[in-house]
Amino acid sequence: MTTRRRSRVSRGRRAEGACVSSARGCRGTMAAPRENVSLLFKLYCLAVMTLVAAAYTIALRYTRTSDRELYFSTTAVCVTEVIKLLLSVGILAKETGSPGRFKASLRENVLGSPKELMKLSVPSLVYAVQNNMAFLALSNLDAAVYQVTYQLKIPCTALCTVLMLNRTLSKLQWISVFMLCGGVILVQWEPAQATKVVVEQNPLLGFGAVAIAVLCSGFAGVYFEKVLKSSDTSLWVRNIQMYLSGIVVTLVGVYLSDGAEINEKGFFYGYTYYVWFVIFLASVGGLYTSVVVKYTDNIMKGFSAAAAIVLSTIASVMLFGLQIRVSHGERRRRKKKKATWPTSPLANFISQNED
Repeated sequence: MTTRRRSRVSRGRRAEGACVSSARGCRGTMAAPRENVSLLFKLYCLAVMTLVAAAYTIALRYTRTSDRELYFSTTAVCVTEVIKLLLSVGILAKETGSPGRFKASLRENVLGSPKELMKLSVPSLVYAVQNNMAFLALSNLDAAVYQVTYQLKIPCTALCTVLMLNRTLSKLQWISVFMLCGGVILVQWEPAQATKVVVEQNPLLGFGAVAIAVLCSGFAGVYFEKVLKSSDTSLWVRNIQMYLSGIVVTLVGVYLSDGAEINEKGFFYGYTYYVWFVIFLASVGGLYTSVVVKYTDNIMKGFSAAAAIVLSTIASVMLFGLQIRVSHGERRRRKKKKATWPTSPLANFISQNED
């Protein structure tokens, strides 16, 4: 009796161990293990991303408004993709720890995975469509109208998060998203500015282009987040896969947009130390953006981008003399208040005897 009980217990323990091991194996194949990242690290990445984005906006404005020869923006975007690729390769080499494992990782995930490369080429192509739609929209809409309508990408990103990642947002979160959208609109709104154009504009085409650009922005960001979080593949491998396709897409854009002038003046025409600094900021900002998407989400990325807009606006006031205009209603109220302000008897006497 005793030996039978012992054999039953041992068989039960072996079966239980087999179930646990199989469950672990199933979890490994069905879902990626969740990495434990501290809140302090997330806040650090969000803060760095916000500061870099604000500095990038200010530096970019300086390089595009200086008296020096203007560089080709398409080549700067392409060089940025190359630098992000090189930085990701370097970080992956450090992460793997040895040249053998580094080569094996590249061979397995990059050279030997054309399907994964195609998967990561989707956001690159969508971002290319988004940039072209932005150009088309600005050709058919005033800049202020474009800036305001383009901020619909914030609630669009939240909607894509719900639909593509099967998440639920509370009422407070939805209110926060639309308050953020409204705040960014108020920061960028210039009601007194109307663009004087000599070409005929098609507002319907412009609004359609903005709608496509908004959808592309929301879809591409959430798609990349889904790819990052649906497997245990290294973040830097995913970056390498995306930047390889990004280089191809941007090179095509370079020679379609500025090919003739680049052949005449050169690829790096107009580049200065400040231009290289802008490219460096864009590269670092892109890497931190991928880290933020990996460990938080695209909605937090949107809040970070909004904070960067506020910081860059404040910096523009201090550095470039940007003037925050007062609305017409506020001006009328101030004039009325100034006209009805009580004056002293001495001031009345002086005004009556001025003639």
